[in-house]
Formats: sequence, C-alpha cells, structure tokens
Amino acid sequence: MLKYTGQISKMLSTISDTIQYSLPIGNNTIELNQFINKKMQLQFEGQINCVECNSKIKKTFMQGYCYPCFLNSPKTSECIFKPHLCQAHEGISRDIRWSEQNCLTENIVYLSLTSNLKVGVTRHSQLPTRWIDQGAHHAIIFAKTPNRYLAGMIEVELSKFISDRTQWQRMIKGEFEFINLNQTKKKLETKLSKKYHEYITSDTKVLKLIFPIYSTINKVKSINLHKTPEFQGVLTGIKGQYLIFDNMNVLNVRKYTGYSLNLCFNNE
Repeated sequence: MLKYTGQISKMLSTISDTIQYSLPIGNNTIELNQFINKKMQLQFEGQINCVECNSKIKKTFMQGYCYPCFLNSPKTSECIFKPHLCQAHEGISRDIRWSEQNCLTENIVYLSLTSNLKVGVTRHSQLPTRWIDQGAHHAIIFAKTPNRYLAGMIEVELSKFISDRTQWQRMIKGEFEFINLNQTKKKLETKLSKKYHEYITSDTKVLKLIFPIYSTINKVKSINLHKTPEFQGVLTGIKGQYLIFDNMNVLNVRKYTGYSLNLCFNNE
C-alpha cells in the first residue's frame, strides 16, 4: 500500500498515445496512470489552505483561493472567465506585470469537441493542457491574437453560433456528436466580422486526445468531500480534471485544489 499526504493541486498532464496524468500532493507528484484499475482510498481531514497566500480557510473561492485573494489576485480577475472584459491592453490590471505575461501575449481562440462543439480562449503556452483539462476529444486552433481582449471579442462573436460551455457529465461519459472541425472552422470564418479576419489562422491540424478510460460509463455521481470526507473505490479512469471510480463516482480534482488529503493506493 502506497500512502501520500498533503495539499493537492490540479492534475498535470502530458500527451502520449493516451494522456498521462500526475497529481501534485504535498512534496510528491504521483504518476496516476499506473493505478488505474486498482483500489484507491482518500480522506479529507478538514484542512484547506489558500493556493495564493497559504492561509488556512474554511472554504475556497474560484478553485483554491481565500476570499481576499479572490478579490485581489490577477489570477481571479473577471477576464479569466470573460476574456472580452480584459483591460490590460489599456493599462488596467490588478497586476500589470502578470498581465504582460498572460494577457498581453499571444492568445488562442479554439474550437473543441467535449460534450458538444464549443469555442474557448487560452494562452498559446496553455495548449494542449487547456484542451486536456476540458476533456476535449478533438480540437483545432481558430485564431491567434496579440492579447486576451481581442481573443475574447472573437469568442463572443462565435458564441452566438456555438456554445462556450461544456456539459461535464456528458463529457465524462464520452457522449458527443462527431463534427468535422475543419469544415466548421470554414463556416464560422464567414460569420466573423471582417475586422477580426486577420487573426484567423490557416491551421488545419485537428488534435485528437485519448483519455485513460477503458470501461463504459453510464452514470456519473459527483463526490463531495465535505459530505463524504472518506471514500474508497477502484480508479477506473481519468478525464479532464476528474478521477473516475468504479465507472461512476467522480472527483473533480480542480474543485478541491488547496485541500489536504490522505491518499492510499493498492500497488498490487
């Protein structure tokens, strides 16, 4: 039995034939794929620390932050969820140095197939991590812009025709209708305002992502660590930022960033 204790962060991932996942916990990083189809036990003893200032807190805001950091950190700015509201290009930011590295740099508008066709925005340096975290099956770059604001404006226009949301339960089950992303990209180009056409890429590469799930999932039940602080089950798959147990129970690791857990793995 292998045991690990400490504060967890969002899962890390790398592309191979199948996505490879690892989980930072305390001073360790656990390679998770090796434990698929093996029993895992987890226990939450009640300690939560802010991922920004490390203060002890009773609840998190925006996946890991205390309330003051939620209000003041550039990482929780409104433009994180709504890129078109970014004002860094006008010199307005909670931390302009942070914005120079994250908002005033090349940003990508992309199309992906998760539970459905969706449009999204991310920094160029975040690809393909962003697609993996969303549980995308296929993805393509639509446009490249010099800042987050412009990418957000393109996203707003495209979201009139396609969704900018993912239905997380369908995503975990792998329920989606296949759509040719190259054809879709060409159709959406004609709907975009001409002032943004210079940012559309000629990139036709569609990335296919294969997640380590080897069994059919018919039902999805979310694990709430406050209601169920102790849980054990067989780890049957990983997708997006979700650990999947017994082909049904799922833990959203991103949601519990900053929580201190005890984890035990049966390595036999």
